Amino acid sequence: MHMRAIVSEGIGTGLLVAAVVGSGIMGERLSGGNMALALLANSIATGAVLVTLIFTFGPISGAHFNPAVTLAFTLRGEMSLADALRYVLVQIAGAIAGAVLAHLMFSAPLVIASTIARTGPAQWLSEGVATFGLIATILGVLRCRPGAVAYAVGLFIAAGYWFTASTSFANPAVTIARAFTRSLAGILPAHAPAFIAAQIAGAVLATLLMTWLLRPRAGVEPTNVPRLSGS
Repeated sequence: MHMRAIVSEGIGTGLLVAAVVGSGIMGERLSGGNMALALLANSIATGAVLVTLIFTFGPISGAHFNPAVTLAFTLRGEMSLADALRYVLVQIAGAIAGAVLAHLMFSAPLVIASTIARTGPAQWLSEGVATFGLIATILGVLRCRPGAVAYAVGLFIAAGYWFTASTSFANPAVTIARAFTRSLAGILPAHAPAFIAAQIAGAVLATLLMTWLLRPRAGVEPTNVPRLSGS
């Protein structure tokens, strides 16, 4: 794997988290206590930045920005375990750096543990559903319309803010970073591991199901599908 792919994953994940946390801070400051308005600003900014980041870094690294996505492509045999571990490590590092960057831009404490409780069966189920939907979206759209993956991912995550009780983190690296912000994007550090476990479960289930659903039928030539990985 080329170093440019690894650097791209770190930068892309960092900018993603900077947008998530930064728009959360800005939304809270400008919404006048209207949490629905703050969440709307947060979801629009996150969906929009995902589209642009995937278009920007996709040709270099595949634009995973998410250990759950990297896990999916590893399970499909499209990425080696060694390369996957490199991606995951740089995604986590980039995510934490992105949270710090957002705090710097808004003159907030650089690293501060979140106090927002996000726990319970409904929250865990929401994260499993959100991650399942994200991976299914990527694999399905990549198969039929690869040029539309960026739009599909951005739209799904923006929608996920509103149809899941957890506001659709759907990303273990982002979850770790969001444990260290006091903005509305945060999660109590003690509650992050259960979110991550639900995300991994959702990713594995989606990968297995979509691999089966997208398997070429006997006698039908498989389509030439480009990979969403930097390997």
